[in-house]
Amino acid sequence: MTALLDRAELADDVLTGAVRLLGTTIEADTPEGIVAVRLVEVEAYRGADDPAAHSFRGRTPRNAVMFGPPGHLYVYFVYGMHFCANISCLPDGEPAAVLLRAGEVVSDLGMAHARRPTARRAADLARGPARLAALLGLSREHNGIDVLDPASPVRVRTAAAVDPAVVRTGPRVGVAAGHTTPWRFWIDGSPAVSPYRPGRGAPAPA
Repeated sequence: MTALLDRAELADDVLTGAVRLLGTTIEADTPEGIVAVRLVEVEAYRGADDPAAHSFRGRTPRNAVMFGPPGHLYVYFVYGMHFCANISCLPDGEPAAVLLRAGEVVSDLGMAHARRPTARRAADLARGPARLAALLGLSREHNGIDVLDPASPVRVRTAAAVDPAVVRTGPRVGVAAGHTTPWRFWIDGSPAVSPYRPGRGAPAPA
């Protein structure tokens, strides 16, 4: 079992933190057992200068987790249908988070398909932020938990840094503001990476 990610790796800069999260494993305790995915796509949001971030207009009860400390889950409900999950970055008091967009299942595939029976392929099990959150069973009750605490029900385990040659960057998906900002990062060649769709008035995802 690998160690948990070092909190300091998320405290320096949200863009650095986003890239560092690529390739790490996020695992969750579920009623069926541990479900784990290797993160292959993320998006960075920084409230101080990012109109697409939930924290852009200041701190509220909803977005408080974004203001730190780093390494905590910010979970929110979107479109009245889905939960999405982020991990806070930057030092305590500075708003930033990384949206977990997609992952490849690295735990038992049979269990994963049982949890998401509508997925036709393994690549679709955690392809997109809503599917990833659903597979891991993330909901409002997980908002604020420390994913770098060994006792947490959701944990992020470290991995060797991904080769920069396979990291790609481009515009974020589905945001109305700041839609040209190239703060989406993904591992080239992964079938779980979500397709790019430009924003058309969608709410900011983090």
